[in-house]
Amino acid sequence: MSRYDIAIIGTGPGGLEAAITATIRNKKVILLGSKDLSQKLSRAHEIQNFLGFPAVKGEDLAKAFQGHLDQLGIGITDERVSAVYAMGDYFALQAGEEMIEATTVILATGVVQGKPLPGEEESLGHGVSYCATCDAALVRGKKVAVVGYSAKEEEEAAFLSEICPEVLYFPMYKEVGQLPQNVTILEEKVTALENQDGKMLVKTAEMGYPVEGVFVLRDAVAPGQLVPGLETEGAHVKVNRKMESNLPGLFACGDIVGTPYQYIKAAGEGNIAALSAVGYLDQLKRSAQNG
Repeated sequence: MSRYDIAIIGTGPGGLEAAITATIRNKKVILLGSKDLSQKLSRAHEIQNFLGFPAVKGEDLAKAFQGHLDQLGIGITDERVSAVYAMGDYFALQAGEEMIEATTVILATGVVQGKPLPGEEESLGHGVSYCATCDAALVRGKKVAVVGYSAKEEEEAAFLSEICPEVLYFPMYKEVGQLPQNVTILEEKVTALENQDGKMLVKTAEMGYPVEGVFVLRDAVAPGQLVPGLETEGAHVKVNRKMESNLPGLFACGDIVGTPYQYIKAAGEGNIAALSAVGYLDQLKRSAQNG
């Protein structure tokens, strides 16, 4: 398995700027996230404070970002990263069914809105998963539930229906699309997840639904859940002015490190994070040469 110098998670302004800066500095980079870039950006009606782009529409700024990526030959790996593990001298990233290795990581996933469901964190890895593709084999032939926070999670529910006899789908949004026959759509608000002797109970205001596994699928996972051992302050990653976290080799930038939630601020922090990661890599190289 080839190891990347820098893995960047997130395709908003922070992640894109980090990828551009790291590529210019001749580092081997993998950029993971949506190929549509940031929906928050593309849906912005007008942005008035991005240097060089006065009163620009979000959709036009996103096109300019994509053009810059194309010019440098930077591709996007459209995979959801469900976990990042610090392995000592490198990081292992679970992206779908694949495990990716990188010497450094830059988190630019944006801020996760909302709190975990009651019982969610306590049952993570013991009945609760954030990745259907990764953990489907563990629930083959069993009854499962999917709590989906956007329409794109319907694909995951459909995938699970191919290996599970019954799938309960709880959409946390409106206008659900067409799903396979063995997927039951329950438009009830999930209030809690409860682990009962290895089985899971999905609780709503109406009743409880017993299943053998629950997949909670959001656009982004809270940083403390994504990276074990990562120091956070509420919903944000705790960093210094170099965008360094408490884990050596792991950096963060953009909305995930705190307010103000501004595109120009995120891009600037992405530049700093990339330069800090480059400096960290160069220091490792010097230490190896002197060691």
